[in-house]
Amino acid sequence: MIECHVGPSPLGHILYRADNDCLTGLFFVGQKHFPAGLPEAVLSDTPPRARVIAQAQEQIGEYFAGARQEFSVALQLDGTTFQRQVWDALRQIPFGDAWTYGDLARRLGLPAGASRAVGGANGRNPVAIIVPCHRVIGVDGELTGYAGGVERKRHLLTLEGGPGREQLALF
Repeated sequence: MIECHVGPSPLGHILYRADNDCLTGLFFVGQKHFPAGLPEAVLSDTPPRARVIAQAQEQIGEYFAGARQEFSVALQLDGTTFQRQVWDALRQIPFGDAWTYGDLARRLGLPAGASRAVGGANGRNPVAIIVPCHRVIGVDGELTGYAGGVERKRHLLTLEGGPGREQLALF
C-alpha cells in the first residue's frame, strides 16, 4: 500500500512516500524532479499510518537537531540499474565529508569522464538526505546541482560540518 505524508523541516516541507514497509521517496516540496502524480503537498495534522514514514520523520528530526548521523529506515529505491549503483555509492559517503562527481565515478569503476552520467543519476535520487546526494560537490569545491536547491545543499553540508560551511560565512 502506497502512502504519502507531508511533514515540516527547517528547510521547508518534506513529502515522504512509502510502499508497504519501505520508504520510497523523500522530497522537498517543489524541488526539481518532484514526481508527477503525487498528492497535493499539504501539511497533515494527522500522524502517518505507515510506520516507516513515522520512523523517517523521527530520524530526519533527529538529524536536523544534530543528534543523528546515520539512518536506519528501510528503503526501496526504484530506478535503473545504473541509478541504483550510484545511489548505493552515495550511501558510502561519510557524514561530514563530500566527494566530487569524479570521485563517485571512480568508486563505481568508471572513468572520470562519466561524472556527467553520475551527476544525472545523483540528481534523480528519490530519497533526499537519507541517501546523501547533497554530499557530492564540483571538482573545485563548488556546491553545484542539487534538486532541492543549492541553498538547501549548503545548509545540509553546514549542518554536517563539511564542505560548504566556509561558503555559508560569506552570506
